[in-house]
Amino acid sequence: MTILAVIILSLVEGTSEFLPISSTGHLILASRLLQIPPTEFVKTFTIVIQLGAILAVLVLYFPRLIRNFKLWSKIIAAFIPTALIGLVLYKFIKSFLLGNLLIDILSLFIGGVLIIVLEKIFAAKPRQLKTMDQLSLVKSGTIGLVQSISVIPGVSRAAATIFGGMGLGLTRQAATEFSFLLAIPTMAAAAGLDLIKTRLAFTSHEYLLILIGFIGAFISALFTVKWLINFVSRHSFIGFGIYRILLALVFFILLQ
Repeated sequence: MTILAVIILSLVEGTSEFLPISSTGHLILASRLLQIPPTEFVKTFTIVIQLGAILAVLVLYFPRLIRNFKLWSKIIAAFIPTALIGLVLYKFIKSFLLGNLLIDILSLFIGGVLIIVLEKIFAAKPRQLKTMDQLSLVKSGTIGLVQSISVIPGVSRAAATIFGGMGLGLTRQAATEFSFLLAIPTMAAAAGLDLIKTRLAFTSHEYLLILIGFIGAFISALFTVKWLINFVSRHSFIGFGIYRILLALVFFILLQ
């Protein structure tokens, strides 16, 4: 990969990671447009640079996280189902799902339709849980179980978590913020597991590419998280659903 390609991919990661549009799906599509072959290093790169996006959340939510230890119990309860499923299916995910363009396009399209449908359904229901603190451990675990669907590229971890939370009574803003925080252990575990499996067997040039990707993802994620919280306080996610459908159709046509 060239430095320019790395910068583009890092910006795609940081911008799309916390939006309900699938960062993994966008990275696969962007890699295809940039004509980057899906090598083992490229797959690892797209996983590891997520740590930059995690750091952005830690920086923005650090005061709340150090003051509210009860919130960590809910985050951990939600993390466990995804951790177990990700660990069991690691080889299948990396060897078959990652880099599979057809699965990516189908997931983007179906996910877009579901976002629109679920927004319509949830809009008619009252939100009983105004903050993340009101979540029970059982409901937190259920959100984590829904999040585990996102091991499929194109599904979107953020979308699964947000709509899982809204389905259990969280407001749109509270569900979005919980999605941010749940990303911390989820993405850290995914990146850590991949680094362990690869045994950090990278060249000095590959380490440089990872560092550049990390920084790019961190900076772009900082702006995205701030923007999204402001956005969801006034708007629904229907626009993202339409975007996913159109993107899937465009890539299906272009990549024939």
